[in-house]
Amino acid sequence: MSTASIEATSSHVLDNPAWAALTGPHAHLAERVGRAARYPLDVAPFHAVTDLQDPRAWADLATLTGPGGTAAVRGVTQAPDGWEVVRTGRGVQLVDTGLRAEPDPEAVPLGPDDVPEILDLVARTEPGPYLPRTVEMGTYLGIRHRGRLIALAGERLHPPGWTEISAVCTDPAHRGRGLATRLVRAVAAGIKERGERPFLHARADNADAIRLYESIGFTLRRPTVFALVRPTGARPAEAAGRRETAAAVLEETA
Repeated sequence: MSTASIEATSSHVLDNPAWAALTGPHAHLAERVGRAARYPLDVAPFHAVTDLQDPRAWADLATLTGPGGTAAVRGVTQAPDGWEVVRTGRGVQLVDTGLRAEPDPEAVPLGPDDVPEILDLVARTEPGPYLPRTVEMGTYLGIRHRGRLIALAGERLHPPGWTEISAVCTDPAHRGRGLATRLVRAVAAGIKERGERPFLHARADNADAIRLYESIGFTLRRPTVFALVRPTGARPAEAAGRRETAAAVLEETA
């Protein structure tokens, strides 16, 4: 059996952040079968395996996804035997090397009661996948104008020692005021208070976002690739709903 074609590997925890999170700080959210794990489908579309070169991990992933299932997996450019790549997306991973983190007096914590507003803002701004229970992954902060949510940022993947900043978005009518930067700094303040370090992802072709993050203290660590894969025995009609949800991760911008 051939193995997946993957990115250059190393032992850094950020080289497989979803696995590190699902077997670490986010273990309470994990759905796991042996060497494969994922978030609940209404939390996040991420799947992970302990080793992309291990056929046993792929077998466990097939069991986890179930008949007709798909999986969004980081690092795969060519699927192993018994799988096919449905779609791929390329991005970059950036880490904090000089970000000034500070609380923001206008930033308010967001919780389950705010999810309808969050989903509305995300739908209008498309910062990347956000699902009904994504708010459970960490702290989310927002800024309101006349009671309406106009900007958002929060915590997503949580490998040991690190926390990803994600869902960074601003209502188009309120852009150009630095709200996104303020919220990134405010979320980072909470991360650093825990003794952890912020990181984030952006779509590889989103030059404006990458430029912004670099200007406030993030440094490009490495390119990334996500693939939406499915077992070759799966019938596309069975997987349609799951594929639509998981494919959102391939549009990730932050």
